[in-house]
Amino acid sequence: MARGANPKQRLSAPGQSQRPRLSPPAGPSRQLRTPTRRRRVPVHRRGGGPCQASCRLLSPAGAAQVSPPAPPLPGAQCGAASRLAPGSCCFPARVPPLRRGRTRTWPGHSLPWHRCPKHETRAIPPPPCETSPGTSRSSQGAGDRRPPCSAARWQSRPDPRSTMSALLKSLVGASEKSARIAQLCRQEEALFQLLIEEKTGTDKNKKFVQDFKTLADVLIQEVIKHDVGKEFPELHGHICGEESNKFENSLGETLVVQVCTTQRDTASLLFKILDRNQPAAELLAAAIHQEVALQDPALDTVALAIPPERLAIWIDPIDSTNQYIRGQASVAPIGGICPSGLRSALVLIGAYDRSSGDPVLGVINEPFFREDPLTHRWQGVYHWGVSYQGTSLCSLSRPPLRPEPSVVLSRSETPAIQRVLRPLYGERLLFASGAGYKMLCVILGLAEAYVLSEGSTFKWDSCAPHAILRALGGGMVDLEAALQAWRAGQRGALPELTYSQPAGGAVGAERWANRGGLVAFMHREHLEVVLATLATAAL
Repeated sequence: MARGANPKQRLSAPGQSQRPRLSPPAGPSRQLRTPTRRRRVPVHRRGGGPCQASCRLLSPAGAAQVSPPAPPLPGAQCGAASRLAPGSCCFPARVPPLRRGRTRTWPGHSLPWHRCPKHETRAIPPPPCETSPGTSRSSQGAGDRRPPCSAARWQSRPDPRSTMSALLKSLVGASEKSARIAQLCRQEEALFQLLIEEKTGTDKNKKFVQDFKTLADVLIQEVIKHDVGKEFPELHGHICGEESNKFENSLGETLVVQVCTTQRDTASLLFKILDRNQPAAELLAAAIHQEVALQDPALDTVALAIPPERLAIWIDPIDSTNQYIRGQASVAPIGGICPSGLRSALVLIGAYDRSSGDPVLGVINEPFFREDPLTHRWQGVYHWGVSYQGTSLCSLSRPPLRPEPSVVLSRSETPAIQRVLRPLYGERLLFASGAGYKMLCVILGLAEAYVLSEGSTFKWDSCAPHAILRALGGGMVDLEAALQAWRAGQRGALPELTYSQPAGGAVGAERWANRGGLVAFMHREHLEVVLATLATAAL
């Protein structure tokens, strides 16, 4: 035995009684000879394609074991494949041999294998074939009872944890693109007036005398459906939003808004919607088809294994559309909360479990977070949270419980609710526009609770904020059901909002209304104070 060689790590080759010298192959048809050990095993096949037969390695104990094939070198040709017996293997030309006695192990295996450093960098082997080219399965030999290689056996499957990270990044990227579209549509007032349409019929929110949608709403909704659905086909048919994708221009033409395959096709469609305004159509089409590069390493840390096929998505493309249309930029905050203005216009994307209806993932984007004093362009910010099976991750920290809590309400809240809550909060009873923005105020710790007694919010309003609240330890309960449980003496888990089932006996948008009202909260202690106060009052 040569000095420095390790007999426990040598492989045997057919037809050899003593150890030959390891030398490079002279041509594509010559076999690479490997050191012997006493037992004869087939040499592993490396060629221009995947392994053509099962290959064996000799374990230290002497038992033959099946090993996955090594990845082929790019452009290598297996010239001797047709002249080799089934189960034997050939090496392509120009494969640098290892020095005598040097071995390397296959990834995931403890058995040694002679191969070059270039192969060692390939971590995932290609799927092997059933048999060698031109041979049948029976030609492997009657005495060989090994099961044939199966392509599905070595086929790599995506890690559900990495898939969840990819889904989160996809939703965040879609929200960033949506925010840029919302900002672009607000830059020119003349352009913006072409984009407004009043809602009618079952699409209208009964809370407003006039309810509007904008082309920005419809475009954002369709962009999210297109981008996320393209990356995750298993979500096709399960991405729903507030708006109808039909839009009527000033000429009375009703057109279906969609993201086309190319930017030119999308611009041609928008040209018809925007009263033949070519510059505006090209500007919006460029924003729709732009690529968004995220610079957020925290998104890569999400490692929850949630199969996307178990999820569905609710979209509110622009929450607080009426404030978005009015476009008030300089509204002074009260107690940190802006009572109205563009700050309350948000992009909301929430994912929920199809079977349970529980919110799982939420993304809130604030397109009009800050206006640059020099360029007068808006800068946005986004927040996200994931809560699934006891594991929670969030881009925000949980705000502390303040000694003097506040509550935020809608200005249209009933006088009875305001009268009951005012002694509890006094001057800290605050008001704001936009359901999503009021929920965001609770998430950011600007208010301890958001109370709504009417069924004027919808699943697309609350799904994303609800998921983030759960990720931070808060929640969102159905006010009517929670009060009934509280009056019945229940002090444990209270009924929270769910998102998979429509309301019975309703039509149109009302099928997805949160009909019992809601309470969004961060700390359980404050929820109990609110419920105890409302349960004892005569409402």
